[in-house]
Amino acid sequence: MAKSGQVQDLMTPDEVAALTRTTVDTLRWYRYVGKGPRSFKVGRRVRYDRTAVLAWIERERERTASGDDVA
Repeated sequence: MAKSGQVQDLMTPDEVAALTRTTVDTLRWYRYVGKGPRSFKVGRRVRYDRTAVLAWIERERERTASGDDVA
């Protein structure tokens, strides 16, 4: 099983955009304003750690949740 930080856990901007159903341009904007999932570069290529992306999605879910269980 792969541990966090291994090559299998690296995601491209295209993969993150597909997962979050957004565009690569939106991810680029998020990086610029410091809003999106944590990213880094390998050489000149932007990459995301899968665990960090999933954690960011969960934080966003909690931060923006609305519905019956919200007081």
